[in-house]
Amino acid sequence: MATQRAEGLDDVWDDWQDAVTMTPKQLEEWLETDESQSVGDTGGKGESTGHESGRRIVEILRTKKDDLTEDDVAHMRKVVGYVHRHRAQEPKSDVEHSKWRYSLMNWGNDPLGD
Repeated sequence: MATQRAEGLDDVWDDWQDAVTMTPKQLEEWLETDESQSVGDTGGKGESTGHESGRRIVEILRTKKDDLTEDDVAHMRKVVGYVHRHRAQEPKSDVEHSKWRYSLMNWGNDPLGD
């Protein structure tokens, strides 16, 4: 008997595939860098929202599509929204070493990798 796919997964799947351009390994290695840990709002927690999201994205990327939960789908939607909003704010110069790029990479999107 087939398990029921999480509600909304098919709706967000293609946008998620477009938004998250890094592999789990690339993202994990990035999250270990000082640059990754230097950006984002920590809200006093020590770890930024984007960094925490990056760890969650790695988990989602390593999960089979049919095993994803509705919580995963909600996070996928959040990632897609963040990437779309943030991509619209691209700086005019030095994208490679910008906090803008570092933040996007914490969310699994390397704008230079497209």
